[in-house]
Amino acid sequence: MNISPSFRSGRGAQINPPNPYHNLRYDELPDEEDELRTEFIPTHPKTILNKITSPDLGNGYGLNPYQGCEHGCVYCFARMSHTYWGYSAGLDFEQKVLFKKEAPALLRKALLKKSYQPLPIMLSGNTDAYQPAERTMKITRQCLEVLQELRHPVGVITKNSLVVRDLDILAEMATDRLVHACLSITTLDEDVRRLLEPRTASIAQRFQAVTALSKAGVPVTVNIAPVIPGLTDHEVLGIAKRASESGAHRIGFNVVRLNDDIGTIFTNWVHQAFPDRADRILNRIRDCRGGELGEKRFGIRQRGEGVVAEMIEKQYQLAKRLYFPAGKHDWPAYDFSGFLRRRKPQLSLF
Repeated sequence: MNISPSFRSGRGAQINPPNPYHNLRYDELPDEEDELRTEFIPTHPKTILNKITSPDLGNGYGLNPYQGCEHGCVYCFARMSHTYWGYSAGLDFEQKVLFKKEAPALLRKALLKKSYQPLPIMLSGNTDAYQPAERTMKITRQCLEVLQELRHPVGVITKNSLVVRDLDILAEMATDRLVHACLSITTLDEDVRRLLEPRTASIAQRFQAVTALSKAGVPVTVNIAPVIPGLTDHEVLGIAKRASESGAHRIGFNVVRLNDDIGTIFTNWVHQAFPDRADRILNRIRDCRGGELGEKRFGIRQRGEGVVAEMIEKQYQLAKRLYFPAGKHDWPAYDFSGFLRRRKPQLSLF
């Protein structure tokens, strides 16, 4: 692996592009010691549930205990959300993490409102609920305790094996069809993983988490995501096979999309991390995105289009036939009946 001498390990993004909503410009990067330090910033939102409006994701709510993510996945679509807080989508996204201590109380308040319409909640949409800060802050766990108490369904998606810490809650919720889990796995190559998503759990740890969740009765998906043409697209079958062997109930996938500043961040990164392959990787991504790096059209943005995207789709369909044939696993629908019963006496107080 031929890495540029200027590449800084321990972070995904290597630059801080300017915030498009502010006049702030980053003339120079922090020194190496400061760059590796994460700043945790408290924030105090008035609400905690965000209605999901994307037709690609279905109806539901997003619940983000944090904003920004120390995992540092260089391709992460959520990077652009950090610009709304006044930061850069680059290093700032992984170095300045906002946390919401009031999230559990806000969640309880939202669920007990008369106007609340019950829909699945996703932990999380614009961050990873099990990023390293969760180990000590335990905001996600406290939110799960509220959901467990009120018997409200939730889906958990993460790249961190820390999720197994909460297996006591998740296993009990699973018995009442209140939880689904999803582990995102991008590659089987640890060298690539360390460059691509430097502070995530190792690949082995993630598959171990899949096994632990499955054995505890939690329905679990492995999302092969994102597939990066020219870098990880040859691994779809291998990841699917290992997911099946680890006890996953099903698999999914999506093709990388590099909207707005994320395209700039990824382009800079790939030329430093894989200088001998950078142009090929970028061109194959463009082959899936109509000549661009990004894609915002619903219905197309998850899977891409063109010959390269079709080849990835065929690999995925073959993987499902080989390792996840129809009928191999049941996928239980969420059960809202317990929440509706539990909620009634609470509402009589208002």
